[in-house]
Amino acid sequence: MAIVYDMIVIGAGPGGYVAAIRGAQLGLKVAIVEREHMGGICLNWGCIPTKAMLRSSEIFHLMNRAGEFGLSADNINYDLEAVVKRSRGVASKLNAGIGHLLKKNKVDTFMGDASIASKNTVSIQTVNGSETLQGKNIILATGARARELPGLEADGDLVWTYKAALTPRRMPKKLLIIGSGAIGIEFASFYNTLGADTTVVEVMDHILPVEDEEISAFAKKSFINQGMKIIEKANVKKLDRQKEKVIAHIEIDQVLEKHEFDTVISAVGIVGNIENIGLETLKIKEERGHVLTDKFCRTNVEGVYAIGDLTAPPWLAHKASHEGVMVAELIAGKNPHSIKPESIAGCTYCYPQIASVGYTEAVAREKGYDIKVGRFPFVGNGKAIALGESEGLVKTIFDAKTGELLGAHMVGAEVTEMIHGYVVSRQLETTEQDLMNTVFPHPTLSEMMHESVLDAYDKAIHI
Repeated sequence: MAIVYDMIVIGAGPGGYVAAIRGAQLGLKVAIVEREHMGGICLNWGCIPTKAMLRSSEIFHLMNRAGEFGLSADNINYDLEAVVKRSRGVASKLNAGIGHLLKKNKVDTFMGDASIASKNTVSIQTVNGSETLQGKNIILATGARARELPGLEADGDLVWTYKAALTPRRMPKKLLIIGSGAIGIEFASFYNTLGADTTVVEVMDHILPVEDEEISAFAKKSFINQGMKIIEKANVKKLDRQKEKVIAHIEIDQVLEKHEFDTVISAVGIVGNIENIGLETLKIKEERGHVLTDKFCRTNVEGVYAIGDLTAPPWLAHKASHEGVMVAELIAGKNPHSIKPESIAGCTYCYPQIASVGYTEAVAREKGYDIKVGRFPFVGNGKAIALGESEGLVKTIFDAKTGELLGAHMVGAEVTEMIHGYVVSRQLETTEQDLMNTVFPHPTLSEMMHESVLDAYDKAIHI
């Protein structure tokens, strides 16, 4: 008799494999299907390998500053092939680890292309033929891919998306990056640090458009000081590909300009992998390339869920993982809390780093809050100065009536490791008094988090 699974997961990225493991922990019979890489795009072609490459560029940057720290280093250089090899090795190691975790938790794993064949039925096409699985619940976790705009399509030679940018066959000399979200800015930071003449074009009125405008402006100034060129409120209309060069037609203030580059990276967002997974079979609703769900990731079809980048933003691995846990617990009969997108932190691992959670100052005002805003600069923090990282800013936004922490925004060294403090604060619904009364250790960068809160209420000590 065929196995009837309690849960079938399609896609083994950070949402899918976590859902499968949590379901198995709760006693469910679970199957997971992956067509390409365990760990999905994040582990293999996104979050992890980019951080490995950015770590190499960060060390290269610090080596060039050796004199500031009383050190000396001669003939500082890099081996791009070796940098990429290390990055791919990190991804491969974690990829193997996920297979081990699934096996350890007794999750049945299938490699192939999966689609919903009918209610409670998943069809898999493998290298050896086809297979059919029966399941009471189905979780769609197929992720997303780079969005490509007409005329700006990647070719892997002159025009790259993230995959080619992670495995470059050459070092760009003059680089254009289209889009200044986290992906675009991280690649800009990596290649600019290694010496590429880097230009970033953003269609919105400020780079890093989802970030607080004050933080964005601070980051922009830093990037320009590092040699980047930033063009905002501009649109790349066309790319003329010629031998070993690209002529980009960029519309700036309604004037079309031509600029020459040898490499272009397109980072204009993502689109969900909704094709060929059986949405039409059950009439599962989607909009603009992403599956529609409620706050518990339920689609319009009972027993079918969708999580991660396949659904609504924010498109973040940690959101996908948390959704996977939530859905597994829901299927197991538990009562999990729904996800609150505004309480999920966003991190950009450029130099300097950027991290945020909650509302920006503009959004808080638009929502009608009477707000108090606190700021504290890195230059006022002893640990930052000792590290040689005195460039940065911590900003906090509070509801003046209740003391609720509405948002926190940071730019500077290691802020991606600090933001969790504010995330926990929002989750626990702490007030300004709770944060003020917390004793932060000295000397640490985290003291700036405390000072920013104090500043919002005119109580800062060190500014």
